[in-house]
Amino acid sequence: MELQVPNSHRVNTFMEEHKKAPLFDAMRDYIAKDMSAYHTPGHKQGKGADPEFLELMGINMLKMDLCELPEVDNLHDAVTVIKEAQELAASAFSADKTFFLVNGSTTGNNVMVMTVCDPGDKIIIPRNIHKSILGGIILSGAIPVYVPAMWDEELGIAHGVDVVALEQALIDNPDVKGVLVVNPTYYGVTTDLKKVVDLVHKYNRPVLVDEAHGAHFHFHDDLPVSALKAGADMVVQSTHKILTSMTQSSMLHVREGRVNIKRAKNVLQLLHSTSPSYVLLASLDVARRQMVLHGKELLQRTIDLADDARRRLNEIPGISCFGKEKCGKFGIYDVDLTKLVINFSGIGLSGFHALDILDQKYNVQSEMATLYTVLELVTVGNDQRDLDRLVDAVRDIAEKGDFEKDLRVETKAPPIPAIPKSIMTPREAFFAPTEKVPFANSIGRVCAEIVSPYPPGIPILAPGEEITENIVDYLQLIYNHGAFINGPEDVRLHTIKVIRD
Repeated sequence: MELQVPNSHRVNTFMEEHKKAPLFDAMRDYIAKDMSAYHTPGHKQGKGADPEFLELMGINMLKMDLCELPEVDNLHDAVTVIKEAQELAASAFSADKTFFLVNGSTTGNNVMVMTVCDPGDKIIIPRNIHKSILGGIILSGAIPVYVPAMWDEELGIAHGVDVVALEQALIDNPDVKGVLVVNPTYYGVTTDLKKVVDLVHKYNRPVLVDEAHGAHFHFHDDLPVSALKAGADMVVQSTHKILTSMTQSSMLHVREGRVNIKRAKNVLQLLHSTSPSYVLLASLDVARRQMVLHGKELLQRTIDLADDARRRLNEIPGISCFGKEKCGKFGIYDVDLTKLVINFSGIGLSGFHALDILDQKYNVQSEMATLYTVLELVTVGNDQRDLDRLVDAVRDIAEKGDFEKDLRVETKAPPIPAIPKSIMTPREAFFAPTEKVPFANSIGRVCAEIVSPYPPGIPILAPGEEITENIVDYLQLIYNHGAFINGPEDVRLHTIKVIRD
């Protein structure tokens, strides 16, 4: 008869295991040895570093800037402490295999696409993707099948994937190799991910999730369901964006079955640096430990701070900041309560202008702006003083009104143009001969660049797509509204790269 282990015992064993940070501990032990270094990096644990840089950074940080040594393992062939650290991360996030990433979620998105797609294979993706996913499509030679994201008419931004359109794409493309979705969006909005996963799995295809902004979901029940809990097959998380690892450090989680883990590892070997930063790797190790041991309480405090700030912001005349009351509209299934999307249009101020005022006058540095809103990311690193300063600054701006009214916010944000006709695959267009032409005269030409204005962050043009008059008008309008144009060589859109005739 099988011994029934009490649930509390399993929980205690789990927590005891996660008190360890094997890579971090090994690095700390190594630098305590006072070794004479005849290996890279050249600063030799800080002894050769620029004095001013050393003073600011601190000697311990530079001592931990190590390379592949027997005592601290090798990321490309992990057999000791990095292997154990990645196994603990897989355990923490409920994955079968977790890979540490030191080039951000960009590498993870590339890996996901290249794992499931060979040249010429189709992959279903939403239009509101991060451009790194298009990078993976170019590298793999895959053919994207786009589905639209739901458009929020009130805020002028895109949210979750249209599930009805997703199923139609699966029906129309029975040879598709996988489906990739972005969940949550930059603004903390999620789709019904469990419904998406169940739908795609019904067609026996893997679900890949860009969960860059949702690494914290797994550790608190009041946050949206995490991608792995929803049953996704591959998930990329920017551990540095919302949790506490260092910038450029992320994780790729994989479930066995519909995804070939060995192929994922081989692709990662191809894309990863052969000189990974051990400082970044150690920060992933301790960020995992922190979340397992203290994540629920830290996130509860974070949610409480954000909710209180949201309540106070909504009390300011002309200011609004949405929460769960928006669920059920514009494809919004759930909302990450740690995100504050502050709408300034009610006082005649654009988000772009508000972001500048908050920064320059109040020392409040925001994440990003749209025509109507400013996005604030509240994490475990924020405290009551931060949120009080934000709310007081917004109240001061609204009450004083000592800014020039922005007529742009009095008109509705224009809806994004329809997805243009694809003339060539992104890979074909990327490697084809190109030329620059005046953007205003580019109608009818085939685009050779990614053009993705922020807001709304959706690629309006991808390599291989036909440039239409509607697209030219929209991009010129949104640029004049203050959007930053991401992707093309000429971000001011005087010119654009097109396929040479």
